[in-house]
Amino acid sequence: MTVYKLTYFNFPALAEPIRFLLSYLEIDFEDVRFEGEQWPSIKPTMPFGRVPILEIDGKILNQSVAITRYLSKKAGLAGSDDWESLLMDIAVDNVNDLRQAISLTAFEPNEEVKAKKYITLINETIPLYMNKFEKTVEENDGYFVNGKLSWADLHFVAILDFLNFMAKVDILEGRPKLQEHKKKIWEIPQIKSWIAKRPSFAKSL
Repeated sequence: MTVYKLTYFNFPALAEPIRFLLSYLEIDFEDVRFEGEQWPSIKPTMPFGRVPILEIDGKILNQSVAITRYLSKKAGLAGSDDWESLLMDIAVDNVNDLRQAISLTAFEPNEEVKAKKYITLINETIPLYMNKFEKTVEENDGYFVNGKLSWADLHFVAILDFLNFMAKVDILEGRPKLQEHKKKIWEIPQIKSWIAKRPSFAKSL
């Protein structure tokens, strides 16, 4: 039996899409979590000094999006052809662009600069991306690509709670199509089961 071991900080963020997909595939995996104060000692042992990593039968894999793309193919959630795969990649990259914008603000060390960035984030960046996502889901029968479930949908919902935490707002507020989208993904039996048993997000921060 193939052995899967995921290593990341003790919160969702970049590892959660991997956890969603492993759960969707009904793959048992070792969910190794560590606290922030442990990171300095762990970092030198990680490829390129970053996490998450997924070990499959002892083979260490880095780059979370590459890992989720690989798992999505195993799950039948990748594109049915090159064009559809491209659309899914674009959707995931757009979500990650928003995540990066929110992260750069949340982790800005200079408080004065951070306050200015936050104003732009709330008034411009988040509305730009989220309104486009709302329209995309509306135009695609409740999904991100071609009216069917894909890894782009799981990716978005998996990191959503962490985006809200970093942005300090509910980025789904006023966006009913995306709210319905989240509920639909959460009701997938394998995802529902994972959410019920995973460590509480509130306790992991």
